Formats: sequence, structure tokens, C-alpha cells
Amino acid sequence: MFCQKCGAKINDEAVICVKCGCAVSGKSISGVQKDGKNWLVTLLLSLFLGYWGFDRFYLGYIGLGILKLCTFGGCGIWWLIDLILIITNSMVDSDGKPLNKT
Repeated sequence: MFCQKCGAKINDEAVICVKCGCAVSGKSISGVQKDGKNWLVTLLLSLFLGYWGFDRFYLGYIGLGILKLCTFGGCGIWWLIDLILIITNSMVDSDGKPLNKT
């Protein structure tokens, strides 16, 4: 395996490159791949604060969060659609990872 930043050869089990200090893609410091955002937290944020875009901010969609904030959840329609998407587990975070139900 090679570092994506500097090209140095690194161990397959390494989480950072020894030469440049860059993190190996797909691994966290604990060595486990990072999961998506928590499903329950997203659901509660959408349910209680979704009109103001807090669910979108939490998922990493800053621009959509601001737009949802300015339109009060699309007058409630966007809020309801987001709530349904979260309940049916069809929503993903800004990295494209599905919500984590653990």
C-alpha cells in the first residue's frame, strides 16, 4: 500500500503515513472505518428542529441547511419529506454514507 499524498510505501495496517503524517483513506485512528451519522440523532433533530435545518447541518449539508432555515423547512413540505426519508432510512450524510442505526 502506498500513501495517497506523498507516495511512500506504508504498512497495510497503518492508519497514518510515517513519512508525511497523512491519514490513510478509509481508516480512523482506532483503525475502524468511520460510520455515518447516527440515525436516532438525525431523526430527533429533524422532528424537533427540522423547520430550521438543524438535521441538514448535522448531516453536513451546510448550504441546504441554510436554505431550509431561510424557508422554514420549505413551509413545512421539505421538513415532512426529510422526516419521511429519515424514517425510511433513505437519507445519507454529506459523505454518502448511510445513517448508522447502532
